[in-house]
Amino acid sequence: MASPVFSSNSAFKPGQTYDVNGKAVTEADLEQQYAMPSAGPVDTGRMSYEGVIAKASGMVLLAFLTAVPGYMFFSYAGLFVSAIGGMVLGLVLAFKKTTTPALALLYAAIQGYFLGSLSTYIETAFEVPGAALQALLATACTFAVCLWLYKSGRVRYTPKLQKFLMIGGISYLLFSLVNIGFMIFGGTDSAWGLRTEYDIMGIPLGVLIGAFAVILGCVSLIGDFDFVENGVKNGLPQRFEWTAAFGIVVTLIWLYIEFLRIIAILQGRD
Repeated sequence: MASPVFSSNSAFKPGQTYDVNGKAVTEADLEQQYAMPSAGPVDTGRMSYEGVIAKASGMVLLAFLTAVPGYMFFSYAGLFVSAIGGMVLGLVLAFKKTTTPALALLYAAIQGYFLGSLSTYIETAFEVPGAALQALLATACTFAVCLWLYKSGRVRYTPKLQKFLMIGGISYLLFSLVNIGFMIFGGTDSAWGLRTEYDIMGIPLGVLIGAFAVILGCVSLIGDFDFVENGVKNGLPQRFEWTAAFGIVVTLIWLYIEFLRIIAILQGRD
């Protein structure tokens, strides 16, 4: 004999189907469900390409909006505070298992203001008007090319590329730290430190380092696209769309800064 909990409840009797709300499903309901198209990722609460695109686009748009006051009303305090705030918040998000939507949007807003302020500073301090627009176009073109290369199957995020990104990223970080130390302790009067202190075959070291950083950024973008594809295929929960969007935006910010610096070094030469 079954437990009274089950035997007294008609829901557990054979021959009847119920929906998630406990309502009995009729034969007409079943026929209607059968005729409907299969549920997509959004319907099942899974990660989707559309969701990642929407969230990444929203973050980029927000960054554009907050970049306007940073660009038009420059202040050293705003540049410094937004730089520190963006870096700290970026590290917090990077080490979280899942990306909180509110923090991701806040990160985009702060970084947008920082990029706007940085762009004005570069254009005025180094007398390179139009550098921001050039860097923006270069970033957009690089993103489009990397996306095309990945979608066409010409480039994949292989273990070799992963190793290159890891080793290259660590090397670039070490160079940046050495360069900052070189500038702080008076090793050079150059505004860019070692980047403009030395030339290799007539090309400033900063341009070569910047080109290397752009290549690393491209590989990082390929890795971001790979994460999105694997996440959708593996049916990751929808909340990981914010993680994917955050990763893409971080890479785009990195690329923009590198392009801005390369342009400033090239156009700012005597």
